[in-house]
Amino acid sequence: MRLKNKVALITGGARGIGRAIAEGYAREGARACIADIDAAQAAETAAAIGNGAFGIGVDVTKLDSIRAMVTLAESKAGGIDILVNNAAIFDLAPIEEITEASYDRLFAVNVKGLLFTLQAVANSMIAGKRRGKIINMASQAGRRGEALVCVYCASKAAVISITQSAGLGLIKHGINVNGISPGVVDTPMWDEVDALFAKYEGRKPGEKKRLVGQAVPAGRMGKPEDHVGCAIFLASAESDYVVAQTYNVDGGNWMS
Repeated sequence: MRLKNKVALITGGARGIGRAIAEGYAREGARACIADIDAAQAAETAAAIGNGAFGIGVDVTKLDSIRAMVTLAESKAGGIDILVNNAAIFDLAPIEEITEASYDRLFAVNVKGLLFTLQAVANSMIAGKRRGKIINMASQAGRRGEALVCVYCASKAAVISITQSAGLGLIKHGINVNGISPGVVDTPMWDEVDALFAKYEGRKPGEKKRLVGQAVPAGRMGKPEDHVGCAIFLASAESDYVVAQTYNVDGGNWMS
């Protein structure tokens, strides 16, 4: 068991990629703290995972909520060894239709929430003198622009940049910061993405999802479980010499 007796905090952990990673960590011996805006779903997911997992409600756009999450995780589990910064939201629109509200909402969750969750957990690790692993979930969208996805792409590019800066800044404390960049992943969120593409590209429901899956060199969309192996590696001692990197886990969609 590569993560035996470790405590892992996973934001956005109640479903999708976050839940899959939490389940994988539990199989490797970690105690998972499932943090999510949906506190009831977080508790339900934690109960299903077992191995001492517990749920916490959190709104990562609010610093007080982030601090309360970290304090509660510390009190329940004695400290945090691993953070998976997974909470994120999506939106798209043509450049000429982007709204300030959409911009503010995306950056509040995807960038501000990620940065200040990272900061709060890093401070906890430093205070507790714990070598830690922080994993930021980026996206292939952060590697390039897309005509309809300007703000989301920018937010995920910021995640990759934060990962680089935080990785360089925190390794002196024994904290490795790295990232994972998924491609197109078959989660409930992609149904929302598909509906938005249908609206702006005049497609039938499900058509965009089918087309992007066919375009992946590996021949299919990703599944949440496809990201677990990389997440375990980055959380384990096997990655102690890996610093400030973001790994593409996307079936060959993007090379960088």
